[in-house]
Amino acid sequence: MNLAKVSANGQVTVPIEIRRKLMLKEGDKLLFIERENGEIVINNASATAILKAQKAFEGVAETAGIQDENQVQALVDEVRYGKNSKK
Repeated sequence: MNLAKVSANGQVTVPIEIRRKLMLKEGDKLLFIERENGEIVINNASATAILKAQKAFEGVAETAGIQDENQVQALVDEVRYGKNSKK
């Protein structure tokens, strides 16, 4: 169990064990989620966004017929530079 104190300005120092578990670094933002039972959950907003993006794209590569990293890079280059364009 970890304990933190709220300052007069509403600031809290996140205990080191929790920062490590959430992979927090200076400048990261925290996401506060209220569950139906009233419980408040704190997550690393960046990590949560990445996980949501990964879940949204799950299976897309297979559907598009992308089989390896070279094909991913070719698609990125096409979007960045236009079809059949050299960098």
